[in-house]
Amino acid sequence: MTVLTIIRDCIDALLHPSARYDALTRARHRAFMAPRLLGSLAALAAFPVYLAMRGAPTALEVAAFAWLIAPILLSWFLSRTGRYEGAHVLSSLALAGLVMTVAITTGGIESFAAIWLVVVPLEAALSASRRVVAFASALALACMALLIVLGYLDVLPAGDANAVSRGIFMGFGVASATLYAAGLAFSAESLARTSVSLLYVEEDRYRLLARNMSDVISRHRRNGAVQFISPAVEAMLGTQVTRLLGHGLFDRVHVADRPAYLTAISDAACGGEARSVEFRLRRDLPRGGERAYHGRVDFIWVEMRCRPLEQATPTATEAEVVAVMRDVTDRKIQEQALGVARAAAEQADASKTRFLATMSHELRTPLNAIIGFSEMIVQEEALMLDAARRKEYAQLINDSGQHLLSVVNGILDMSKMETGNFEISPEPFAPRAALIHCCNLLALKARESGIDLVTRAPQDLPVMNGDPRAFKQIVLNLVSNAIKFTERGGTVTASAAVEGSRLLLRVTDTGVGIAADDLKRVGDPFFQAGKTYQRRHEGTGLGLSIVKSLVALHAGEMTVQSRVDEGTAVTVALPLAFTAPEREPSSNIATLAPASRSATHDQAYQVKKSA
Repeated sequence: MTVLTIIRDCIDALLHPSARYDALTRARHRAFMAPRLLGSLAALAAFPVYLAMRGAPTALEVAAFAWLIAPILLSWFLSRTGRYEGAHVLSSLALAGLVMTVAITTGGIESFAAIWLVVVPLEAALSASRRVVAFASALALACMALLIVLGYLDVLPAGDANAVSRGIFMGFGVASATLYAAGLAFSAESLARTSVSLLYVEEDRYRLLARNMSDVISRHRRNGAVQFISPAVEAMLGTQVTRLLGHGLFDRVHVADRPAYLTAISDAACGGEARSVEFRLRRDLPRGGERAYHGRVDFIWVEMRCRPLEQATPTATEAEVVAVMRDVTDRKIQEQALGVARAAAEQADASKTRFLATMSHELRTPLNAIIGFSEMIVQEEALMLDAARRKEYAQLINDSGQHLLSVVNGILDMSKMETGNFEISPEPFAPRAALIHCCNLLALKARESGIDLVTRAPQDLPVMNGDPRAFKQIVLNLVSNAIKFTERGGTVTASAAVEGSRLLLRVTDTGVGIAADDLKRVGDPFFQAGKTYQRRHEGTGLGLSIVKSLVALHAGEMTVQSRVDEGTAVTVALPLAFTAPEREPSSNIATLAPASRSATHDQAYQVKKSA
């Protein structure tokens, strides 16, 4: 065993690098080199003994022993080039040449060496190449035909006439050829056994990968049809492998992603380069699953990397693609969450900018008035102010302070609403009386602005349950906003009606209107239609934002319709029988939707804005 191990290690050291990393190729190279090296070295070692026993050799014997160097040269050729088929072709030529040389000098076709021509194609069979076997068979037949022709022409030297000697040589030839053929048979059997064992090893490796790898490996035609797909897809899509073969996988691709899916496969098949694409795949939901109850179709995001498949045979007519798919749904969800967070951050930054731009005007103007008129009152003796002028200045200071107080109150109310700390106290009240009272408070402002304020409230309006303070604040903000943005000679109409179980409060005006781009952002804190630095009207931009939040707190809806230079209509729908949700005493539950517009859409209490 030690000697065989040493011999095998020596042969492995001579192997070509291409055979050291492939077990089957390494076994074939060993089977080719080992018998030739051992046989040639054994024959060369026995040559001195043969000379000592027989004496001076003949020319034929010298040629036969010299020919034994050929297997050593063939082994060297294979170890240097790694060309297994080429080595077998040269081996067939060398064996056929040796047989022809001996046969020609010992009787032609009747020579004991002629039987060795049968061994030539048998030896070539170890190459596992049809071309090499066909070449060796044709070579053996050609040599046999040449011996027959030479014998027929009687140009060969006469063989040994002694029948006994001829029989002995014939028996030697048949026995040696049989032994060599048996050695070839054992080599073929060993190679076959090695191939089977390697096949089992590869199958075990494949099972290990297929059963434990979460990524899905698939093989596609150029048109996207699946020829093979690994069992990992069953856990990913919740369906059997057989249902995904052919165009079964394509049918599960989201309709919007199918062009990208087919383009990636086609480019990989035709372009010869790797491609990567992300698309959505429909996944079967388990029966009784949570999502199945909502009647939703479940899609997952997958990333597919595909590349052209190396064809085993150069005669393949259609290019194919091998692909690896991976579930990237979690990554997509994180990307969407980052996008929402980025949009929220951008909106917060814009709100901060609008806040600073608005407050710089809304706070400076009354503060300048307060400081200026108070300084004038302090210096009344120097300025010789009379009582009427002092009273006028005090009234201006009071008006500026009231304006500042309203601005601060609006900011505080908005802050409470956004943090969920604004408390409402629902109770029964008459909406008609509240609407008329609010309009009466703003009637003087409307007359001073030259605007006709119309109130329409039916006598039969029912009593509703809600927070009367919040209702009045909604009416005051909407009507004052309408008066503010309506030119002299316009009309503002405040009306109320009942629709089913809801009260519809509608405030319309014939004012400047709101552009379509600005209409989408109406209700955002500190936002005013038009450019901030071109404002024509005073205000913090919190009016509609507070209205929107109060409506949301009452589980209502707000709709804004407007056209530039034609007017605006704001409709508020409030439930007649509203019950405030219970709040936990130990925690602070937010009652407003986040700033993100997409997140606001999914809240239970929804505020609609449409144009």
